[in-house]
Amino acid sequence: MPPDSNGTGALPWAVGTGLVPVRAWGNEGTLQQPANASYHLGMGVVLANAAGVAVFIVGMIGAVIVGIIIAAKAKKKRQMALEAWARRHGLHYTPDEVSTLENRFGHFGDFTQGDNRYGYNVMRGEIDGRDVWAFDYHYQTYSHTKNGRQTHHHHFSAVVLHSNLGLRPLRIRQENFLDKISGAIGFDDIDFESAQFSREFHVKADSKRWAYDVIHQETMEFLLEAPRFTLEFGGPWVLARRRGRFKPPEFDDALEVAKGIIERIPRDLAADLRL
Repeated sequence: MPPDSNGTGALPWAVGTGLVPVRAWGNEGTLQQPANASYHLGMGVVLANAAGVAVFIVGMIGAVIVGIIIAAKAKKKRQMALEAWARRHGLHYTPDEVSTLENRFGHFGDFTQGDNRYGYNVMRGEIDGRDVWAFDYHYQTYSHTKNGRQTHHHHFSAVVLHSNLGLRPLRIRQENFLDKISGAIGFDDIDFESAQFSREFHVKADSKRWAYDVIHQETMEFLLEAPRFTLEFGGPWVLARRRGRFKPPEFDDALEVAKGIIERIPRDLAADLRL
């Protein structure tokens, strides 16, 4: 029997005081919780979980907003730097999207990949008597997974310089591991007298004679010492590009490499090619 004298479950000293016990003794003399204790405990857990979810959602929204702000500041900083670069070279600059570059330079395969193609941060004008275009470029491709179609955005930078010459197709880029495998099974590129140049560069042209005429010893030495770019001839234009976007000073490097390879075309050959 619980230690009370009146069977109410209250302690003897509480009788007549009007105090309500927070715990009661059961019929079997065991201490029992109030009937609504489990309800209050469950509600506490639910509210705690809801608060945690709310904090997580607010944190995610905050992270997205911070990311948008950082990206906007980086975009503005790049635009200001490229506008200053264009002004320094006497070029016109626009940050707007320009969708006509693939029509102008469509003979370069780099400008016809994927879709939603456009240039932006476009700088154009004339340098040393040659037309020049320098810009960032975007295109998108797609892949398919079990979750559906995914869109991939690609960006790179390029400088395209007019040579005032009627150039035949030629492409020079850095040699990579897959090129070495292809060479081992017979799909080789054009090799040159310089073993170092042949190791470091992959060259394709519509004829070896044309490649050898353009890439002679002086040109090989120039390219070995110069910053690395993919170089391509198309019509009168010379393209210099890389994967990814240039840092602003790298537009100068690309311009100098494109100009350097044009200036090293032998004079007698250039005379025959003059437009």
